Amino acid sequence: MDQVAKAALYVSLPVFAALLGSLIALVRRPSAAVASGIQHFAAGVVMAALVGEVLPALREQGHLPWVVGGFSAGVALMLTLGAWSRRIEARRTSLARSEAYVLPVGLLAAVGVDLLIDGELVGLGVTLGSTTGLIITLALTVEILFLSLSVVAELTDAGVPRGRSALITVGLGLLTGVGAVLGAALLGGASHEVLAAGLAFGTAALLYLAVEELLVEAHEERETTVLSAMFFLGFLIIYVLGEVAA
Repeated sequence: MDQVAKAALYVSLPVFAALLGSLIALVRRPSAAVASGIQHFAAGVVMAALVGEVLPALREQGHLPWVVGGFSAGVALMLTLGAWSRRIEARRTSLARSEAYVLPVGLLAAVGVDLLIDGELVGLGVTLGSTTGLIITLALTVEILFLSLSVVAELTDAGVPRGRSALITVGLGLLTGVGAVLGAALLGGASHEVLAAGLAFGTAALLYLAVEELLVEAHEERETTVLSAMFFLGFLIIYVLGEVAA
C-alpha cells in the first residue's frame, strides 16, 4: 500500500470521529462536566502523542534551523488565527442582535485550518513509519471527536439550526482527509529538511490546541479530582499504546 492510500485509510478514523461527535451533539448535548472531562482527556492524549512520538521524530530528523523555522511559522499562524477569530466573533456578536443567526465565520475558519493541519500531520506521520502514523492518528481522532462536539454546540448557541450545525461540522471534518492525502502526496518524497519543518509546523499547532484551547476551556468548569485525572488517563493510554506498538 502506498503512502497516499495508507494516509487515506488512517484518516478515516478522525473523519468518522467528526461524524460521530456531530451525531452525539445532535441527539444530546454533553453536560459541562462531561465536556470538561473529554477536554482533559483529549489534552492528555495530544500531549502524549507530542512527547512520545512527534518530538522524538523531530529529534531524529535533525535539521534544527528547519525545525525552528517550521515551529515558528506554526506558532505565528495559530496566534494569528486566534486573534482573527476573536475579532470576527466580537463583530458577529454585535450583528447577531439584528439577525436570526450569523454564522461564526472566525470559528469555522480557525477550525478548518486546524483540521487541515491535523490531516497534514496524519499524512506526514505515515511517511515517518506505521507506528508513528497510527499513534498520531489515534490522538487526533480523540481530539476531533471533542472538537466536533464543541463546534456543534457553538453553532447551536449562535442560533444555527442543529441539523445544519451537524452538517457543517461533518463538512469541516472532511478537511482532515484532504490534509492527510495532500500531506502524504506532497511530503512523501520530500527532503529530510522539509519533513522536519512540516513536522515542527504541525507540532506547534497541536501544542497550541492542547494548551491554549483544550485545557483553557476545560478549566472553565470547576476542577475536581476526577476531571484532573482524565488528563493523565489520556496521556497514559497513548503512552501504553505506543510502547505496545513499538
